[in-house]
Amino acid sequence: MNRVLQNPRNLVIGAVAVAAALLASMVIVPETHQAVVIAAGKPVRTFNQFRPEVPYGQTGAGINFRIPVYEQVRMIDRRVLDIDMERTQVLSADQQRLQVDAYARYRIIDPVKLVERAGTERQFEAQLLPILTSVLRQELGRIPFATLINAERGTAMTNITATLDRQARNYGAQVLDVRIKAADLPEGSPLDAAFTRMETDRQEQAATIRAAGQRDAQIIQAEASAQAAKIYADAYGKDPQFYDFYRAMQSYRQTFLAGEGQSTMVLSDDSEYFRQFKGER
Repeated sequence: MNRVLQNPRNLVIGAVAVAAALLASMVIVPETHQAVVIAAGKPVRTFNQFRPEVPYGQTGAGINFRIPVYEQVRMIDRRVLDIDMERTQVLSADQQRLQVDAYARYRIIDPVKLVERAGTERQFEAQLLPILTSVLRQELGRIPFATLINAERGTAMTNITATLDRQARNYGAQVLDVRIKAADLPEGSPLDAAFTRMETDRQEQAATIRAAGQRDAQIIQAEASAQAAKIYADAYGKDPQFYDFYRAMQSYRQTFLAGEGQSTMVLSDDSEYFRQFKGER
């Protein structure tokens, strides 16, 4: 042993061997990933696993160690990922064939389960895509096409997200959101027929609204006329002389201003029309 220690060459070789073993056992886990340590084909522990209640920087990222050769390390992304569904045809509740583009956002919350049941994120996405397509077809098949272009679509998307999330939990993933990028009718006759039907429906709704407006206007006008007549009658009953004077002044205004001062009238000086000018009652 003394000879080995006294030989500088042996010391260098030993130091290099120790350094190589140390480097081989060292694993650097970035903050954006979580690592699963696999021994004999089975996951045994994790580094930097996602925990929603623990802030970044406190979950074990950085330098970690494993047994070289015996233990393998598989990196799993811990960020929010997205998966795009291929454009697919969906039949709505009103028998409209729609071309739908959608995507889902998810996060790996149990990397061990993901490794055991899917292997990698890409393999998981390959299994999740058919599920997403199936869930979309089922949910959109329950609602009419018009629902997809108004605020009611939010309820359908919530249901789709919840259903897909239940399926994804079996693989250690959490589906955060599902969104439809486009829901279009096929080009050609189906699209033209749909637009024609929608235009006809809107015209019928507009005609109904206009008819209701005219009806309400007539009712309001009749009520206002009746109320005005009642007010005039009440006023005449309280002071007939003042009411007669007021009506005469209105008549004079309409008569004398109708021609902007250019009218000519020929009346006798004892005409009943000018009775108010004479001060007669």
